[in-house]
Amino acid sequence: MNGRYLIVLGTSLIIIGLIITSFINFYYRSSILTGHIIAEDVKKLARIFNTIDRQCRIIGFDYDKNPINFLNVEKFSGSEIGSMNLAYPDKWDGPYLFDNLTVQSIEYMIVATDNGYFITPGDGVALPNGKVIGKDIVFDRKSDIAQMMYDKTQLYYGGRPLATQMIEYKNDAVSTDIANLEE
Repeated sequence: MNGRYLIVLGTSLIIIGLIITSFINFYYRSSILTGHIIAEDVKKLARIFNTIDRQCRIIGFDYDKNPINFLNVEKFSGSEIGSMNLAYPDKWDGPYLFDNLTVQSIEYMIVATDNGYFITPGDGVALPNGKVIGKDIVFDRKSDIAQMMYDKTQLYYGGRPLATQMIEYKNDAVSTDIANLEE
């Protein structure tokens, strides 16, 4: 009888150990996967916005934090799509994506800073380093996202930045483009 209990106890401990190992492995792999997905998505979004800028000339964005939820639009009227303003909206060649990219069911965003526009995960996204965008990492006009992109405690994980600079705008260049449009 005593031997039976030892076998049942030993088997139970092995099963519990395997379950715990599986959870730890799942958590570790999901962090690596999340970091990889974010790094790839921000690169893909940067390529798309560079294409849009070449074709349509991005004038700017309405807010400091702008959700990227309009790249699946085929046609629109006016010069604004989502919160993005375009100089040549008639050259829009969308949809650029069939479904807008998200991570953890949260849209990416374009953050306007004094140093340009940056593509970042949206507010509420838990990064693989344990930080949460909008809670632990807060963006505003003064944020130095370029520096954060290479800080392991911020927007850098697994040798890759989790944000990217989109397009650097100079107010005088935008003003010149607008003046040329009016002529």
